[in-house]
Amino acid sequence: MSRGGNFGSIELTLREKLIRLNWEMFVIILLIACIGFAMLYSAANGSLSPWASKQMFLFSLGMVLMAFVAIIDIRFWLKLSYLVYGFNLSLLLIVEVLGSVGMGAQRWLDVSLFQFQPSETMKIALVMALARYFHGLETYDVGRIRFLVIPLFLIAIPIILVLRQPDLGTAGVLGLLGAVMLWLAGVRLWHFFGFALCVVASIPIGWQLLHSYQKQRVMTFLDPESDPLGSGYHIIQSKIAMGSGGIFGKGFLSGTQSHLNFLPEKQTDFIFTMLAEEFGFIGGTSLIGLYAILIFYSIFIAYSCRSKFGRLLAMGLVANFFLYVFINIAMVTGLVPVVGVPLPLISNGGTALITVLIGFGLVMSCWLHKGIFINRRGAA
Repeated sequence: MSRGGNFGSIELTLREKLIRLNWEMFVIILLIACIGFAMLYSAANGSLSPWASKQMFLFSLGMVLMAFVAIIDIRFWLKLSYLVYGFNLSLLLIVEVLGSVGMGAQRWLDVSLFQFQPSETMKIALVMALARYFHGLETYDVGRIRFLVIPLFLIAIPIILVLRQPDLGTAGVLGLLGAVMLWLAGVRLWHFFGFALCVVASIPIGWQLLHSYQKQRVMTFLDPESDPLGSGYHIIQSKIAMGSGGIFGKGFLSGTQSHLNFLPEKQTDFIFTMLAEEFGFIGGTSLIGLYAILIFYSIFIAYSCRSKFGRLLAMGLVANFFLYVFINIAMVTGLVPVVGVPLPLISNGGTALITVLIGFGLVMSCWLHKGIFINRRGAA
């Protein structure tokens, strides 16, 4: 699927790495991002300001970061994994004290000219830390309970901190991502069944701990028609907009629900709805098709890696990207409650955009260094 052959087993110069970067993946990512620019332009009623121009700038910066991350030796990322996790964990702790409050939640850090959401970058840090931990285990140790204590703590601590912000959606994504990493590492299925039973048993307690607006989101998901002008308004308008798009859509800049401001958060959470209204079923499935190509291409890269760390890292980052896509589209179509997860490379949002691009930079690093075998201590 790409050029280069079995070049990962030899040391490459910087020039060779730049030549052998996965340019096909660059093109797919660029195509998806261009759809995002167009939809943000439409969301602003035919203006680059305020969203599209900012997104273009951040995307350009992110592409440079992606290439920089990609050319760095995967062994360096392995050695840095725990440090990256610890740094992101400290940022979540800082949010507890110094975080900015927006839309009823304390999730952001003000960093000079922009706001930064550490819970987004924590997703990559969690994948790196878990990949590093399981890389250092023998296969037969993965299924032993005592070897699962550390990864469970690695998963639980950021989830607790994110829940305190409160951000139930991101906390849920971190939990799902951690579960996927445990499964990819080889944890036995009966452990998951036991954990699932514990979760079901704790639902009554967890329900009491939810904030009132979170409870309302769940009730709205179960019956959006119960409050059509209140909590059910968003999802009802989303379904109306998508249904009105039909097969081919109403045309670029011609969506009535979005441009008459019936559609809420059209530049972020509900941007897929606006795309479906303007470009119809064809436009929506075309975007999903591009996402699918990118996901399967990344899985191919993961399976081509000789090192366990590379395989787990690439697969974990693919899982994170898939969760972004699946949850957002399922959310706007009413399949899951509205939880505020952006559509990757499309929705307006700097932290999520940069995080996704850095994640693909790590996947490309796995590709460039796929032939390198790394022992359990991290040496080639």
